[in-house]
Amino acid sequence: MIWKICNHQEQMLLMKPETLSFQRHISRRACGLLFLVSLFGAALTIARADPVSELASFSIFDKVDLVQLAKSDVKTAHGPPMRNPRFLAAQSCYVAPGSPAQQMEALRRWDPTRHRELKVFLHSDLPSNPSPANFEKLKNAPGNASVRSFVAATQKLSSDLQISRDEAKKFSGAAGGGGAIPAPVAAFWADVLSARTKSFVSGGMSAQPPYDHAGPSIRASDEVNGLLREQEKIRRQFSGFLGATGIGRGAGSLRPELYWELLDVDDQGVVTLGASYSGGGAGGTSQAADVLYYASGGYYVALTLFQMWPVTVDGKASTLVWRGDMVSAASLGSLHGVERLGSESVMMKNITKAVTLFRRDSSR
Repeated sequence: MIWKICNHQEQMLLMKPETLSFQRHISRRACGLLFLVSLFGAALTIARADPVSELASFSIFDKVDLVQLAKSDVKTAHGPPMRNPRFLAAQSCYVAPGSPAQQMEALRRWDPTRHRELKVFLHSDLPSNPSPANFEKLKNAPGNASVRSFVAATQKLSSDLQISRDEAKKFSGAAGGGGAIPAPVAAFWADVLSARTKSFVSGGMSAQPPYDHAGPSIRASDEVNGLLREQEKIRRQFSGFLGATGIGRGAGSLRPELYWELLDVDDQGVVTLGASYSGGGAGGTSQAADVLYYASGGYYVALTLFQMWPVTVDGKASTLVWRGDMVSAASLGSLHGVERLGSESVMMKNITKAVTLFRRDSSR
């Protein structure tokens, strides 16, 4: 996963600004690329003439100085305003040492579970044809308040659970032993997660069952497509790449790296499924995407996109990284004014934290 890119991704979201804890994995593959610069005299030599102009063409970073960016922390900003109140986005950029290929490899290797502050309790990669056995780590979940809330919500089939009606019918409330997550609860989620992973592999996000256990039917594919439609410049920049993935559509030609996680979102335990894609472009550029296409609660869908360009700064081979994070969550729909601004600020803060940790780890 790219988050192994964001992985993270990630997590991401939000309710009241003070409770937001969306680390997104937005963490794992966590790190994007964008930056471009206004040439700064002889101190800077750029390997390509276009990175800064290309960055400005689709992002909110219309003026970037590569030399200064290389010396500073990640630059993060609010994304464009969107009409759907459930949607929220942020963008960031930074300069990292090495080539885009090296940055992609570092993202794949990065493990956010090493950092408690990211609140990713469990993470595991998945094969393309998983079975419930691939989710055995659920038995090793920590016995904290977030996990206890997750167990309680499952046992009473809370209306906050994001599952389908058919999935809800399969839950057995029988008592059972186990660790922090009782055996019947772990078995239920292992079945749900393995089935949803198989559906994603065979039919992309379009094949995912809706969230219709309680309330209106919500489809993650509709949510991610809505996020992209409201950010047209970004959608155009990544249209060719995303067209080969299963993000917001049927299974694509690119093979995803699959994973699952147990994490904290607003002090609630959430299990989530993710997929990461990456591809190379002309001149050594790279694009990547990390999507959390299923979540048991907290948010409907989260997507992190990366664009990377090879640049030379002060005579050193480097990578300009742009990262775009976007999320859809029911809790965002009720936020207005100061509360919404607070949620945006917390999201940006968490992205900065994840990228900073990734850069620190990858520099060792």
